[in-house]
Amino acid sequence: MEAEGGAGVALEKAASGAGAKEEVAGASSASVSVGSSQDGISTIKLGWFSEISPMWPGEAHSLQVEKVLFQGKSDYQNVMVFQNSAYGKVLVLDGVIQCTERDECAYQEMITHLPLCSIPNPKKVLVIGGGDGGVLREVSRYSSVEQIDICEIDKMVIDVSKQFFPKMAVGYEDPRVNLHVGDGVAFLKDVLEGTYDVIIVDSSDPIGPAQELFEKPFFQLVAKALRPGGVVCTQAESIWLHLHIIEDIGSNCRQIFKGSVNYAWTSVPTYPRQGKWPPVDFRHPVYHIEEDHLNESLGPLKFYNSEIHAAAFCLPSFAKRVIDNKTN
Repeated sequence: MEAEGGAGVALEKAASGAGAKEEVAGASSASVSVGSSQDGISTIKLGWFSEISPMWPGEAHSLQVEKVLFQGKSDYQNVMVFQNSAYGKVLVLDGVIQCTERDECAYQEMITHLPLCSIPNPKKVLVIGGGDGGVLREVSRYSSVEQIDICEIDKMVIDVSKQFFPKMAVGYEDPRVNLHVGDGVAFLKDVLEGTYDVIIVDSSDPIGPAQELFEKPFFQLVAKALRPGGVVCTQAESIWLHLHIIEDIGSNCRQIFKGSVNYAWTSVPTYPRQGKWPPVDFRHPVYHIEEDHLNESLGPLKFYNSEIHAAAFCLPSFAKRVIDNKTN
C-alpha cells in the first residue's frame, strides 16, 4: 500500500493488568472455559483445548493440553499458556491461539521481512502490537535499522512472553528497541508526520482490543506516520475465511495509500486455514536479509527466503479475483 506517506503490504494471521498465575500438571477431565472474544467460547475439555470463535464459524481447532503453564486476566483480555506435545508452548489470548514455539517463525519472519526487504536501508521501524517480541527479534537482524519502537497495549502479554517464550522475547534485548505500553492508535496520534520507514501492525483478530486496528481512521494515522516511500505491513486475516475483511482492508487502503497495495499469505498450521510516491515492487525484494550477519546469535531464518518472498504474493484464483479487483 503506498500512501501520502508510503506503501505497504497486508499479510494473513494476533495485546498491565493484574491476573492470577497457575500451573496445572496433567490434563483435566472437566470442561473449563478459557474465555474468548465476542460470542465464541474456547474450552479445555478432556485434556484438549478447542479454539471456537465467530471469526471462523462452523469449525474449531483443537490441540492437546499436556499442562497449563499460566492463566491470567489482564485489563484487556484473558491470557493463557499451555504445553502441547506437537507445537511446544502455546500462547492464547481471549481463547484464540496467537503463536506456538514450533510454527511462530512462519508468521514472524514473513510479516517482518516482506516489508523490510522491499525497500532499501530502512532506519526507523514501528511495531504496533507484537507483544510476544517475535517481530522485534526479526527486525533486529537488520544492520541498517537505527530505531525500533514498539507499542503494545497489554503488559501482561509482554511479561508472559518473556517468561515462557524467551526465544521470541529476545527481541526486547536489542538496545535499539524502545518499548511503549499503551494504545497503538493513541501512540500514532502523537507521532510526527513522516517519522517511520516501516510500520508493522502485528495485531490479533478484529474483535476485542484490536478491532480499531482494522479500521480506516487507523490506516490514515499510519499513512501520516510513514515517510514518503515507506511501507506498512499488517496482519490481514485468511483468504479461506475472511475475504470480506480483506476486501474492506484493501478498499480502505487503496483510498489512503496511493500506489502499491498487495496481499501476501503464509502457512501457519495453528492459525485457522490459513501524495503519490513511486510504487513499491513488493514481489521482488531489494534486500536479502540472509546476507546480513548483524545478529548471527539469533541463528538462521527458519521460514523466510527471497524465493518464498516472491511466492507469497501468488494467490489462488478465487482470492486473486476478489483482492486484485479491490486493490488495483
